[in-house]
Amino acid sequence: MTQNPSVALTESVTDPAPDGASSGADRFLDLIADELVATEELLTELCESDVPFVRDAGEYIFSGGGKRVRPALLLLCSKLLERNDRAQVTYAAVVEVIHNATLIHDDIIDHASVRRGRSTVAGLWGNSRTVLLGDWLYTKSMQMALTENNLEVVRRLCDATVWMTEGELLALERLGAIDLTIDEYLDIIDRKTSRLFAAACSIPALIPPAVEDGDRALYAYGRDLGICFQLVDDLLDFTASQDDLGKPVLSDLTGGKLTLPLILALPRLAADKRRWIEWALEDRAFERVSAEQILELVKREGTLEEVRQMAERYATQAVEALAVFPHSPAREALDVAPDFVLNRSS
Repeated sequence: MTQNPSVALTESVTDPAPDGASSGADRFLDLIADELVATEELLTELCESDVPFVRDAGEYIFSGGGKRVRPALLLLCSKLLERNDRAQVTYAAVVEVIHNATLIHDDIIDHASVRRGRSTVAGLWGNSRTVLLGDWLYTKSMQMALTENNLEVVRRLCDATVWMTEGELLALERLGAIDLTIDEYLDIIDRKTSRLFAAACSIPALIPPAVEDGDRALYAYGRDLGICFQLVDDLLDFTASQDDLGKPVLSDLTGGKLTLPLILALPRLAADKRRWIEWALEDRAFERVSAEQILELVKREGTLEEVRQMAERYATQAVEALAVFPHSPAREALDVAPDFVLNRSS
């Protein structure tokens, strides 16, 4: 089941990207390849269970690809702080398990049948067993974290999980809302996405000997990078192909979710064009308006470029947070990680 870490981290980088994004991905691997392999082995061990469904579904999840961005960032931050013990691998596996638990629950909530070009767990095994699997994974992740006997890390992970759950609840409350504001949107993605990035990056600073200044800096780095990641994710919903995404283009809109390119465009649109977006949200499909018409709207209004510029600002802020650390190979790799995020294709 163990996947090649080089494939996992570079699968979304296609053509050579500006500012060394591709070489940045290579630098990830050069520095943390052994630790990533150990993380994959731990994920394999996690799937061992005398309950056949847990074993089969767990293997299906963790053999299905994914870029392992959060574990990779945690491991790079560990290198930055010169942490070399087993704890970093344990926590890298923990954040990946938490991330996958959220994806499982998200797919149930969204009634999604496809993720990463494959059937979702819910699509294969049904919602009843799948929601319990998500619960099992959350609990198992905390069991794993507790083996390292560091309550500060467990508290950080619990805080991130609470933020994510609250973010999902806020998103559900505003599902299909045409009047979702920019502030509401940013609050939701901060909770749902960036807080786990922040936890992953800052956890190494909580491993003894704790580094208080490093904790603050790495938390800020991860939080800004997480928002950048989600903004790019929202852009890809408009700009990438279905083959690259592994799911239909504009699936957020047909799922009732307004993302930033449309939130920015809506106040500028005439009533008839605004109605197109309302139709897509109401129908949860492109029946009275086409995907091509929606794409043309955002291109004409220039909001894709505006969101791209916002993502770049968050990427810059993330790098600035690293200024407290001396230059090192790990610092250089973390410096280019935002370029990898900005230039990914899936």
